[in-house]
This record gives sequence, C-alpha cells and structure tokens, in this order.
Amino acid sequence: MSEIKDNLLYSEEHEWALIVDEKTVRIGITDHAQHQLGDIVFIEFPEVGTELSAGDSMGSIESVKTVSELYVPVTGKIVKINEELEATPEHVNEEPYGQGWIAEIEVEGSAEDAVKHLLSPDKYREITE
Repeated sequence: MSEIKDNLLYSEEHEWALIVDEKTVRIGITDHAQHQLGDIVFIEFPEVGTELSAGDSMGSIESVKTVSELYVPVTGKIVKINEELEATPEHVNEEPYGQGWIAEIEVEGSAEDAVKHLLSPDKYREITE
C-alpha cells in the first residue's frame, strides 16, 4: 500500500501539495504515482517564471516503463524547481514527499485558498485503494 501523508493535499492526477508559506506551495508526485511509474530516469521541468493554471501540464516524468505528464495542482508562477533531480531523479522513487519534490509555485492570494479544491488525505486514499 502506498504512503499517504496526512499533512499534504492531493490531486486526482496524483500530485501532492504542501503549503510552504502564505504565498508558496511545494508540489511533487505521490508515492502511489511513483510506484505506478517504476524507476524514474528523467524529469522535464517547467521554466522558473512560467505562469500556469491548475490542471496545466508543467512538464513530464520519464521512467523505464513510460513517460507521463506532470500537472500543476494550483494556479501560480513557478518560482523554484528541484535542480537536484536533474542528476538524481531516483529521489522521486526514494523520497517522493522529501527530496523528491518537483517545484514550488507562488500563488496569487493565499496559499490556503489556492489549495482548497484539492483532495484531503482520506479522499485521496479512497481513490487509490
């Protein structure tokens, strides 16, 4: 069974979101998603400064099995990417909620408002079981 953290919110596309501060949300893919993908070998990141709407593709993630789109779960501007993953994409498999985070997004308004539409840990458990 995949790990689902109780301090995060989730999208139906299997991304997680963590409020970093009042304007910033950190995102990555869930443990469930990384298990489905298998060994991750490459991540195509969005450009810092790119503005995206919730649900937009922000890049892709490539594993030995497939290539999948990465979707941004909140609307905002990419302010940081996890550059360590360029050399060590396997961190997404090893620590999807830690070193395997993908990007940080600055939202308009409050981060709390930006994530209100996302799934609670319990709701995410329901769709992954």
